[in-house]
Amino acid sequence: MIGTNGLHFSYTKGGTEIFGGLTYDFPEGEVTVVTGPSGSGKSTLLYLLGLLITPTSGTISYDKRSVSGIPDRERSHIRAQVVGFVFQDAALDPTRTVLDNVVEGALYAGSRRREAEVRARELLESLGVRLRETHRPGEVSGGQAQRIGICRALIKNPSVVLADEPTGNLDRESAEVVLAALSDAASTGATVVISSHDPAVVQRGDHVLAI
Repeated sequence: MIGTNGLHFSYTKGGTEIFGGLTYDFPEGEVTVVTGPSGSGKSTLLYLLGLLITPTSGTISYDKRSVSGIPDRERSHIRAQVVGFVFQDAALDPTRTVLDNVVEGALYAGSRRREAEVRARELLESLGVRLRETHRPGEVSGGQAQRIGICRALIKNPSVVLADEPTGNLDRESAEVVLAALSDAASTGATVVISSHDPAVVQRGDHVLAI
């Protein structure tokens, strides 16, 4: 479970702080949807929860252990082992194949390449993009790239899955595939947090946090 306590964040020193001292628990095994208008801090909150940026004040905890002020090396280790992050624009490496993009996350977590490739192909198949594994990101559609990003996030069976507007640029059919994959991750015990302003996504959440 992830929790926040008195969370504030500001992009500039002395700038306006957002979240207003947010205290909230994101339970394991369930999907929490973070919603709100553009500019309200939805993506920022996911970056904080994923330990990609640090709070101005307040704490973030994993299983009741504060991880806000730990050294960068330890933060990187937690991200590699525990967190699967789905970026809003997929953020795939354009110089590498689809398969290599997906496998990379498992290798950082310590998996052997052969095992990682088997798991990657299973995920690519389940999300309907297996035939694209030898292509590079510039050779697939935006919807396919987002499905590939989901595969990359899930390959190491993370206990925390953070998805930033994962359906924002998708048609409804592709969006349903992505949401089903995220729900499946929660059903296996993962803490899943999705940022979205899409009412259809909000309805799929077990919990909704409006900011």
